[in-house]
Amino acid sequence: MLRRAQRLVRTHAFRLAGLYFVVFVLSVLGVLFFVYWTSADFVERQTETTLDAEITGLAEQYAQRGLSGLVQIVAARSAGDRGDGMLYLIANRDGRPLAGNISGWPEGSPTASGSLSFQIEVPGRSREESHPARGKLFAIPDGYRLLVGRDISDAAAFRDRVKTTLVWSGLLALALGLVGGTVMSRNMLRRVEEVNRTAERVIAGNLSDRVPRLGTADEFDQLAANLNSMLDQIERLMAGMREVTDNVAHDLKTPLARLRARLELALLAPADRAAQSEAIRTAIEEADRMLATFNALLSIAEAESGARADTAESLDLAELAGAVAELYEPVAEEKGFAMRLEDVPGVVIRGDRHLLSQALANLLDNALKYGASLAGGGEIVGRAVLEVRDRGPGIPEREREAVFDRFVRLEPSRSTPGNGLGLSLVRAVAHRHNGTVILADNRPGLKVRLEFPEIPEPAE
Repeated sequence: MLRRAQRLVRTHAFRLAGLYFVVFVLSVLGVLFFVYWTSADFVERQTETTLDAEITGLAEQYAQRGLSGLVQIVAARSAGDRGDGMLYLIANRDGRPLAGNISGWPEGSPTASGSLSFQIEVPGRSREESHPARGKLFAIPDGYRLLVGRDISDAAAFRDRVKTTLVWSGLLALALGLVGGTVMSRNMLRRVEEVNRTAERVIAGNLSDRVPRLGTADEFDQLAANLNSMLDQIERLMAGMREVTDNVAHDLKTPLARLRARLELALLAPADRAAQSEAIRTAIEEADRMLATFNALLSIAEAESGARADTAESLDLAELAGAVAELYEPVAEEKGFAMRLEDVPGVVIRGDRHLLSQALANLLDNALKYGASLAGGGEIVGRAVLEVRDRGPGIPEREREAVFDRFVRLEPSRSTPGNGLGLSLVRAVAHRHNGTVILADNRPGLKVRLEFPEIPEPAE
């Protein structure tokens, strides 16, 4: 239990809850002090206003009726229990009372006009009680004095009651704040620990584990959703990596086995120069095919990393397509395919000539491998467009996203020559040039459409 408490204290959630608690305490104390101050000030001002009004009225009566009239008025107001706690006293220069409900002049009271505080003795249930009072003094000529006061014991009791109520309310609010802060910090810590436990299980190798969500749509749920999406992506990448590794092993195993067999045949027939030459030639072809696989991987990595960003230049898309088509035209004629170039001159983009040529070469190579006829063209339709169409079997719509992954081939036997990297390179080159690649049905065959940002023609 002690270790858990120490761990809780060291957490950021606890420190944050402690900060909120301190702010809450200061806010509550500020509010309570303001309430007490305004209540006490209200009672004080009400008492002062009442005394001022009473003194003013009696001063006017003195001016109109003189000392005898003032004594009569004070005696009348002092008779009986008015219930408002008002106190009156008229005394001569010696302090002897002439009229009023106070038995004697308060000790230590000033003789000049002004405010004063004093104590009065009033009958209680069992004995006399001392009550606080607040008064105003009015000096009358010839040493006579008028004291108008008010018993403020009820106001003092009210202030004490307010003070007591506010103290208990503050203690209750602080207790609730402490409990709420503890609950909040523990709840935050629990959700953070769920993330940590999930991360530990993923590190241990359980890539299928996910952070639980409560469905509250708060920040923790959003964090859990983002982490789960990241784990999904990592799991897909790991699965793709395993698949790529398996495909690489499968695609390289057969060429290496053939290469070794050719070299063994050359060793077994040292006297047969023709057989040795043929074996060496075949071995070189197998090595070239393996090198082509690794070169394709390097080209994809180069296109994705943007390592050749400084080689970008203005290119005429039709001219680029014509150069690559001219290179593949003899191969198409040899295989009996009809190649037709439909170009629109003047479509200029900015890019890497080598990478774009390699991407277009891959598309033409695929078309010659799987298609029965071929057409390539550059045209402008809002953007610079390069399109290659064939009349082959095409690619099913459900497979059109998967074929862009490395080493993916739709032929399960993987007996057709190729390494499954052509379309991966095409997409990498398209993204490198801020373009897009779209696969569509050519009815029959496949239509590959590359779109690039076009460089606008300069204004004349």
